[in-house]
Order: sequence, then C-alpha cells, then structure tokens
Amino acid sequence: MSFAGLNDADVAAALAACTAADSFNHKAFFAKVGLASKSSDDVKKAFYVIDQDKSGFIEEDELKLFLQNFSASARALTDAETKAFLADGDKDGDGMIGVDEFAAMIKG
Repeated sequence: MSFAGLNDADVAAALAACTAADSFNHKAFFAKVGLASKSSDDVKKAFYVIDQDKSGFIEEDELKLFLQNFSASARALTDAETKAFLADGDKDGDGMIGVDEFAAMIKG
C-alpha cells in the first residue's frame, strides 16, 4: 500500500493497536506508523490523502474515517475519538484541521 512512504508492517501494527472502540490515540498512531519521522513533504502528502473532498481542510467527517485511509477494512473512529482528534488539531478554532495544523500535530 505504501501510504506516504510508510512501512506496511508499521501501519498494520498501528491499526491493530486501535481496533477496539475508543482505543485510538492520534499521537501514538502517528508515532507507530512512522509519520512523525517523515519529511514535511510526506506529511503534506498524507494530509492531502486524508482531505478526501480536496477542500484544503480535514473536516470532522473526514477525521471519523481517518483509519480507513490506511486500510479500507479499518473501523471508523468513535464520536469521542473524532472530537478529541479535532480538538487537538484545530488550533484556530474553525472546526477544521488545515495542512499546517496537521503538520504541527504530527511533528509536535
């Protein structure tokens, strides 16, 4: 699959670690898949894959399906996980995560 140059085994392990409802932690997930160590360009590539509607922002409905960007069979995030993910990433309070906010969340 090679999502943004990530190792398939790392992605599989990260997905396996959050199969239970309310077990997803975006910081732990980013670290496990190796996204935190990728270049800014790779992080931006990942952002644009997750930004399904190509609006330039990741909205709540796109976050809910975040894991499915890595594997079509992955579960949707729960409402609580989605809201926590959005709250951590949305630094300007517009209800969406922009590319710079996404990069800061991964590198931070």
